[in-house]
Amino acid sequence: MSGEIGIATGIVTAIALTVGVGLWGCPTYSVYSQEMSGKAKLAEAQSSRQIATLEAKAKLESAKMLADAEVMRAEGAARANRVLQQSLGGPEGYLRYLQIQAIDAKDASIIYVPTEGGLPLLESSRLAPSPVPAGE
Repeated sequence: MSGEIGIATGIVTAIALTVGVGLWGCPTYSVYSQEMSGKAKLAEAQSSRQIATLEAKAKLESAKMLADAEVMRAEGAARANRVLQQSLGGPEGYLRYLQIQAIDAKDASIIYVPTEGGLPLLESSRLAPSPVPAGE
């Protein structure tokens, strides 16, 4: 029987040692787990910041390129207007050309034709007083 008691004592000792090591290791594992969790959160935050920075730089570069394109378009339009204006005899000729273009437009709904009197010539006869028949 003493052999069985020795085996039982050995088993109890092994179990006690296993439980003791487990209890000693639990706080250490908890600290390790929290440390790894913190490192993962830090890495995620840094990655998110880098992504946001790259997106902002891309938007800035895009805005600069769009602004450059708009400036180039405006410069080209200004040059074209100068050439057209000079070929039509100056600003008055260019304005007359634009007026004719507006009149010729098929989808024009309102056309303003400036005159010296402030009224379009086509409307002046409509607003003139109608002649009164004699004898009335």
